[in-house]
Amino acid sequence: MLGVTQRALAEMIGVTYQQVHKYEWGKNGVSAGRLFVIACELGTPIEFFYEGFGNANLPERPAHERKVLDIARHFGEIQNEKHQEAINRLTRALADRS
Repeated sequence: MLGVTQRALAEMIGVTYQQVHKYEWGKNGVSAGRLFVIACELGTPIEFFYEGFGNANLPERPAHERKVLDIARHFGEIQNEKHQEAINRLTRALADRS
């Protein structure tokens, strides 16, 4: 949802990306302490990971924030550096005209 890769999350929480992959697929459990660190690094309330338990009414992310995350996710998939720079210049130019 946030566009964070396994490798990026691994760096954020101080484990290998293989470990994050195991967490994601349920091959290894995530301790409460590690889950707290993950929530903090992602800027997400810990209750997010307990969806359906208790009364965790989490606010939905604003549309603007979701769009920014979507753009960042797609930008990261662009392999050509010239295309990346062109997108960077385009967004800078559009932002300056606002």
